[in-house]
Amino acid sequence: MTTALLTHPDCQAHRTPPGHPERPERLQAVTEALTAERFALLLREEAPLADAAAVLRAHPQIYMDILRAEIPATGTVALDADTHVSPGSLDAAFRALGGALRAVDMVLGGQAQNAFAAVRPPGHHAEHNRAMGFCLFSTVAIAAKYALDHHGLSRVAVMDFDVHHGNGTQDVLWDEPRALFVSTHQMPLWPFTGTPEEKGAHDNVLNVPLPPHSDGARVRAEFESKVLPRLDAFAPDLLLLSAGFDAHIADPLAQLHLREADFAWITERLCDIADAHCGGRMVSTLEGGYDLDALAASAAAHVGVLMERGA
Repeated sequence: MTTALLTHPDCQAHRTPPGHPERPERLQAVTEALTAERFALLLREEAPLADAAAVLRAHPQIYMDILRAEIPATGTVALDADTHVSPGSLDAAFRALGGALRAVDMVLGGQAQNAFAAVRPPGHHAEHNRAMGFCLFSTVAIAAKYALDHHGLSRVAVMDFDVHHGNGTQDVLWDEPRALFVSTHQMPLWPFTGTPEEKGAHDNVLNVPLPPHSDGARVRAEFESKVLPRLDAFAPDLLLLSAGFDAHIADPLAQLHLREADFAWITERLCDIADAHCGGRMVSTLEGGYDLDALAASAAAHVGVLMERGA
């Protein structure tokens, strides 16, 4: 068994205006970091294009029609103050989703023990009927529904450790009793959702807000006391990760104080949950992270642990 890496050059063809934090260089930094010799044993595949039917697991057809109509022939178009599309954006989003779904297939099919989808645009802010927060498709929520319906699993857990609350994933999975959504995130911080009182229609949501300037010790304590016991009690058949690295101390968009070692620790503990309940089966998909050096180093630390545990 091994760790699969799914990515595609099309994901860099999604363009944003100059100075926008969610830029193609993010993915370039991650993929370059993963060319180091210690990552030579990664099972590398190009992310396929997802089909339109996959998107309908989370978004209505009218949403897709509106989104397609907004794609410009040249330049960029603003869907809101933060979210932009360019001529290559739709293919990038279909590649990002395709990478996550192919990773699920590979892990559940026994071709890999775990997988990392190095893709963009991110997805965890895209709600059922609204693109927002740099996100077009609710990628990880769709992957969860795909694993449940296409692969016939009984329980899938999504763990989101991006510094921003995954409001879109929560929205899509809110009324899905077979899915548990767990999020650690800074509060207060955009999108200003993710209170502990938001529990899902079936008590299937756990939000763990963190105050600004929380460090690794605080985050580890919250994982030990709240996150890991809840995941353990749910006993998922598959664990999906929304792997955002913008809780890093160097990130410009938030004020948490994590470092690479903290992301490695989080990954280790989540691998423990996967080993206990899923036969080690885990799929991670890139979300945020906007300081290029911190993003590259944190993603490398994360994938390094996946490889050690997937060997």
